[in-house]
Formats: sequence, C-alpha cells, structure tokens
Amino acid sequence: MELREYQQRSINQLYDWFLHHNGNPCLNLPTGSGKSIIIASLCQDALTNWPDTKIILLTHVKELIEQDTRQILNVWPDAPVGVYSASVGVKKLGHPITVAGIQSIRHKAKNVGHIDLCIVDEAHLISHKAEGSYRKFIGDLKEINPNLRVIGLTATPYRLGHGLITDKPAIFDDILEPTSIEELLAHGYLSPLRSKRPDNLLSTDGVAKRGGEFIEAELQRAVNKKDQNLRVACEIIKYAEDRKAWLIFCTGVKHAHAMAELLQSLDIPTACITGETPKNEREAIIDNFKSGSLRAITNANVLTTGFNYPDIDLIAMCRPTLSPGLYVQMAGRGMRVKSHTDHCLVLDFAGNVRTHGPITAVRPPNRKGQGHGEAPVKVCENCQEFVTLSTRVCPACGWEFPAPEVKPLRLHNDDIMGNGKTMRVKSWLWRVYTSNSGKEMVTITYFSADNLAEMVTEYLCLLHGGYAQYKAQRLLHGIAKRAGAVIDNPYDLEGIVSTMNTVPAPTEITKERDGKYYRVTARVWNHVA
Repeated sequence: MELREYQQRSINQLYDWFLHHNGNPCLNLPTGSGKSIIIASLCQDALTNWPDTKIILLTHVKELIEQDTRQILNVWPDAPVGVYSASVGVKKLGHPITVAGIQSIRHKAKNVGHIDLCIVDEAHLISHKAEGSYRKFIGDLKEINPNLRVIGLTATPYRLGHGLITDKPAIFDDILEPTSIEELLAHGYLSPLRSKRPDNLLSTDGVAKRGGEFIEAELQRAVNKKDQNLRVACEIIKYAEDRKAWLIFCTGVKHAHAMAELLQSLDIPTACITGETPKNEREAIIDNFKSGSLRAITNANVLTTGFNYPDIDLIAMCRPTLSPGLYVQMAGRGMRVKSHTDHCLVLDFAGNVRTHGPITAVRPPNRKGQGHGEAPVKVCENCQEFVTLSTRVCPACGWEFPAPEVKPLRLHNDDIMGNGKTMRVKSWLWRVYTSNSGKEMVTITYFSADNLAEMVTEYLCLLHGGYAQYKAQRLLHGIAKRAGAVIDNPYDLEGIVSTMNTVPAPTEITKERDGKYYRVTARVWNHVA
C-alpha cells in the first residue's frame, strides 16, 4: 500500500527524532488522517529492517484493536501479528507483533516478555503520573527491557487538568505534528464541519466542577429536562432536513435514553448506546445505523474514539464539556470524507464551540484545567453559522458582516501610534540562534519595504520541549505551507533555515507590541497560492 505523503512524513519524522533524541515521542495526527495505516507501515518497516524486533500495540477499545489489526494485515498480508483481547475473544502471545487491549494485558508483562517497541493508539489516555494501567504495564515492560521505546499516537495530545502529554512526570518527551487539519482539508482527505448556534442553548449555571470538568451527575440533572429535551429534539429535526446519519452526544446514560425515546416518538428511527449496552446489541445498532435502518444514535461517553462512520452528516452536541480533548474527539466523528455530501453540520446546543473555538485552533488545557478566555469565534446574524473572527462573508449563506467599527487611536507610553500596525515586507532572513542559556532556536527577521531601519524578529523554540515547542512547530508548519515550502524534519534547524531562505517572504505582516518587542500576529502572501 502506497502511503500518502504526510503519512510517510510521519514515519520519517519519527526516525529523525530517534536519531537525535532519547525518550518517547508522540505523533499528533488529526482524526481521520489514517493513524492505523501509519502504525501498520511502521510495524512492517521495523520488522523488515530489524527482523528480531518485538512490538506491542496497545489501545483501549475493541473497535480500535480490530481496526489496527485489520490495517496491519491490509498493509502487510503476511504480517506476523497476534491479538490479545478479551473483548475480541482472542488471547495469543508469542508473535513479533501483538495488538492488545490494555485492560486484558495490563498484568501480563512477564508473559509478554521482551518488547523493543511499544506503540499506544489514543495515547492521551496514559496518565501523567506513574499510575494507571498503561503506566504500570509499560513500567513492567521497561523492567524487562530498559531500552524499550514508546511511541504514542493521538489527535489530542493533552489531558484536562494536566496540560500537554509531555508535561512531566508524563511518559512522553516530545510531540511531533507531521500534518494538520488544514492540510488534510486542502487535499480533500477530510470533510469540513459547519456549525450552527441553535436557539436552545443548554445552561451549566450552578453545575460544579471536579478536575477541571463538569461533574457528570450534576450536569445531567441540569440538562436532562423533559421540556428542554423536546425543544432540542425538534430543533435537531428542523435543521437535519434530509441528512442521513445523526450522532448525538448526551450528558449521561439517562439523558441518552431520554433523547433516543423522544426522537423515536417523533418518528425518527433512533437507538441509544451507552457503556451498559451489551456488545452484540451495540454491534447490531451500529450495523443498522450504517445501513440506514437507523437515522440517529444517541450516546453517553462511548462513541468519541474507535467509532468511524464517514457518512455521519449531523452531530448534535448536547453535552457541555470543559475538556478540549473531548470536544475535538466529538467533532472529529464528522470529519471523514462522505459519499453524499461535502460537509457535516454540527448543532452546538452545549456551547462547546464558543468555549473552545475552532478545532483547528484549540489550545491545550493548562495543568489546573483553567479556562483561557473567550474563544475566537463569532456568529452569523442571518443563519447562526459559527465562523472565525476574521470572516467577512458567511460561507453558509453569503451574508456580509458589517465592517468593523474604526476605533480611535489610543496613545500608549510605549507606542505613540497605538498597540499594533501592519508592515509591508521587502524580505526576510531565517537563521539559527543560540540564546545566552545555550539553547538553539530559529529566528525569522522581517525587513520593512518602507523603512530601512525597521525590522521585526520572531523566535521559534523548536527544541525547547513542552508547549513552547508544540506552538513553534505548529507555527513553522503554517508558515512553510503558506510560503510553498516542505519541512520534513522540524528538528533540523540548519535544514529549516536553508529551505526557508529560498522561498518568498510574506508581502505584509501585522505586528503588535509585546513588552519591549513586537509579536507577529498575521502574515499575508499576495503572490503565493
């Protein structure tokens, strides 16, 4: 099977990282990017080049165990792979590749024996602290082989209340981002979402929080109200029109059952899936949903990962959440390319888009799970579509937003002309810079086209670890893409500088005062597609 360019790039970045670092990296890949194909190719490559390698692939749900195993065999029909999972009904050890459910294998490290490479699908589920099933099992494997390497894969490399999955004492040391949602959308590998602000918004007033998230029992009591459920159900039907596959996220088991019963009473073929749904019944519901016998599924905390049906064309978020990871996972169920439409509609009764912003710009939570202010979105007054703050014409209905009010200049002690302005750019210079503390980074200096003495420099901390590195790599990828460059290895600073100095600089930047220096907030290329 021939890999897509970004999938091969993912594997190349892993090899480059291992060449320069010790420790455990995590691949941050959007939902729908084909993580299982990357895993399969990585396994084949490892065993082809190092035949004695022993690999274990860990995940947490039956659907992912089966999907990853199936994809390994699709990529490599003769793969020496075995499965160890009670939910799948197979427990076999001794193969060079073992795909395992963590709940089934967590106490079996001695039976598993020497492992060289441990791959974890949905790696954000690993605890930051040295506790929990994953950490215990991986710790036991490291006692057998201290040189064990761990590779994670996830669309959401953070945990509510803990921050990035590289924030120590987390097991991962770095986050690699080979591609982005924007790149996959541009190449037609993902389907875009459109979001509406419904008339009926669910209130979380008075709902207490624990660990940075709403307490489920209190949230369910606040949301699961008969009259409110009816209004929400009627609005879903109003917007759904001829949409064929609806997925509805609810606050808990009682709420999920109530919404399913209500939609059934309104002549919408609907079923409910919760953690209590028996395996055979759950499989039958999903089969009927995919065949079209069911139009809607309500669920409580179970269809956020491992459930992939591309033709989902309507998502109703009836579950408010403070977790950016859960928000991205819910929205991601609608981003696969569809057979019958070009987008998925998201009805956000929960206010999650307003809380977290566009899924292309979700910021990881901090360690205490505190908020980060209002998200950068606004609402079309004509059709209630959520759009980014910079949008001038609504993509859904064509309504033009009023021109922003011109604010009078405000004088500041540090900037007599106000807090920010645009600068026409003549050229730029990329270089490797070493700080006084000895840390290497990349600098970008923009030279003004109007003032010989005016220049702005920004710093990309690509090797610093943590959120600074994560943010710098995202920024690098975005700038390179706009400039028409390809960066395969975000750790090769000299290579980055060499490449970027050969491509066009932006024609204009927007800069804002940030302390003693300026911060670049936008870049415009007029002559680059």
